[in-house]
Amino acid sequence: MDEVPKSRRILLKISGEALKGDQEFGISNSVIEDISNEIKQAHDYGVEIAIVTGGGNFIRGNRQKELGIDRASADYMGMLATVINGIALQDAFEKKGLITRLVSALEITEIAEPFIRRRVIRHLEKGRIIIFTAGTGSPFFSTDTAAALRAIEIKADILLKATMVEGVFSDDPKKVKEVVKFDQISYSEILSKELKVIDSTAITLCKENKLELKIFDLTKKGNIFKAIINKDIGTLVN
Repeated sequence: MDEVPKSRRILLKISGEALKGDQEFGISNSVIEDISNEIKQAHDYGVEIAIVTGGGNFIRGNRQKELGIDRASADYMGMLATVINGIALQDAFEKKGLITRLVSALEITEIAEPFIRRRVIRHLEKGRIIIFTAGTGSPFFSTDTAAALRAIEIKADILLKATMVEGVFSDDPKKVKEVVKFDQISYSEILSKELKVIDSTAITLCKENKLELKIFDLTKKGNIFKAIINKDIGTLVN
């Protein structure tokens, strides 16, 4: 192995929307397979890995008006969607020989462990992959916020946010042609420029706890592994 990972313990936030691949919704087998291969590769380097899943491939809490239901109810539906994604990831990882623990912020004892901080840290120390699901367990908090919170709680060296874009841009690259990509940016700049790259509550948590964040494109094969071993991709926020 010719690479030396900078981070000993990482938390990877995976966008739910990215899990659907080219489909309109649901889970793409090929995307799950690619993710599991890269997680296995990074795990073989000795990196301790925890993951937070989104649920946007099934439902997003901010669709409550369209669905005609209460925001809190929509958020709980989104939490259950993250559990579905977590089960799919766990199955794929275990087929690669990775020992995995599914952890839920909601009590679902038949399929997932409750979040107990010391137990989770012990799992990581033993080389087990942790998959955090159900967000924070409370409505009105995004899975970005859950990822920042869990990363701080387990004392991760860095939070990696795998999205559908290459990093942080001066404007939405899907809507504006002339944009600038930042290789590095501060949390204060993100807030002052009102860049919609991550939930503001998550940004505040990261900033106050001096947690580094890297935002990168999940759709490019090999990027998860590159981000974990600290290759120069995406945008570093500190």
